[in-house]
Amino acid sequence: MIKTIRYWIFTFILLNLCTACKESPKEYYAKLLQEWMGKEVLFPNNPTFTIQGQDTVNFPLKADYKILTYVDSMGCISCKLQLKRWKAYMEENDMDSVRFLFFFSPEKKRDIVNTLKENIFTHPICIDEQNELEKLNHFPTESGEQTFLLDKDNRILAIGNPIHNPKVKELYLKIIRGETATDDAKPDKPMTAASIDRTTADMGTFGWQHPQSTDFTLTNTGDKPLAIEMVDTSCGCVTVDYKQEPVRPGGSVTLHVTYRAEQPEHFNKTVTVYCNTKDSPLRLTVSGDAK
Repeated sequence: MIKTIRYWIFTFILLNLCTACKESPKEYYAKLLQEWMGKEVLFPNNPTFTIQGQDTVNFPLKADYKILTYVDSMGCISCKLQLKRWKAYMEENDMDSVRFLFFFSPEKKRDIVNTLKENIFTHPICIDEQNELEKLNHFPTESGEQTFLLDKDNRILAIGNPIHNPKVKELYLKIIRGETATDDAKPDKPMTAASIDRTTADMGTFGWQHPQSTDFTLTNTGDKPLAIEMVDTSCGCVTVDYKQEPVRPGGSVTLHVTYRAEQPEHFNKTVTVYCNTKDSPLRLTVSGDAK
């Protein structure tokens, strides 16, 4: 348990997830882990699960492991849900021992139902209109801390969102497989170095119905092949296209970033690039005014 907690403190600091807390990230996450690791998550009595908010289905909570994600009504729905990524993750981890539990507490049920249909997301979900799950548990306020790996008794084994972070994804898989998660394992891949031509891009002012794109160039400045492990975006309205093959030393890869506004807004979105470099992840920002 001590090694596991040390691993989590190290992982959280590495990812720089702490936003605006007076205490240091290490102190903040030490308290978070002390409060939540091993704690039992309480579920509402007989929660109702549906397919796309319509057809009610029988969906037992019992399983050897459960990945629970809770989404509140604050902010952009597509930013928080990232349903396409959840679909891909569930397809990759189609294991009988794991049950995926989605509890959504939207301000407007119509918005969540429309999002589910647009993404053809047919996994059973609970639309928790009374926010009962949160009232029973009082989850951490940061969205990245509202996804949990639970055991068969609903006790928390790990915290973090596996669709946003390859380290969390790897940790969940290790625990489910019964492997030990420690911070003293050696890297299983050669490391290199990389540089980015810029970290911010202003897309200016444009009509919100017209997608906007911009490019970032990532160059391998080391002596080993550069591999992009994962690219995460802070919102479903931002997509990133790039060549999947490793980049040779001295070579470059273009990250083609596209923003599709859902409504008129000023936006400031983040793209996080995970790769085999010491300073990974790299964080890029795109901003502008969709009128």
